[in-house]
Amino acid sequence: MASMQNSTSDVTSLKVGDKASTKRTITDRDIALIAEVTGDYNPVHMNDEFASATRFKARIAHGELLTGTISALIGNVLPGHGTIYLSQNVRFLKPVRPNDTITVSVEIVSIAQGKPIMSLNVTCENQHGQTILEGNYVVLKETVEE
Repeated sequence: MASMQNSTSDVTSLKVGDKASTKRTITDRDIALIAEVTGDYNPVHMNDEFASATRFKARIAHGELLTGTISALIGNVLPGHGTIYLSQNVRFLKPVRPNDTITVSVEIVSIAQGKPIMSLNVTCENQHGQTILEGNYVVLKETVEE
């Protein structure tokens, strides 16, 4: 389990199969903050009464809380500082609710020969071991002097 620490590895030190993960508990405060930052006040995220009448039967967290946690892991740990997204493709498989604890895992699955571009597989699981998100990311890893 990787902590959210800075990584200064350049692309030559990374290899296919490298993995990192982190955990985060999604709180009501997280949901309120992401709504404020994005302007997404959809009542399925914000209103218990409204959300209880939906197929989800209760409030669910914004997807951006998951993808933001993925971004933090990718940008801070693996591949690390200087990494930017070229593309992402994610599938949300199950809802995330307030107070769920999510484990985000990333694995390098390919590195372009002679280029600082790599493909990553990402999964998110809840505290019950259920996969809630699967994704594939293509990233550019710049070498950064710190």
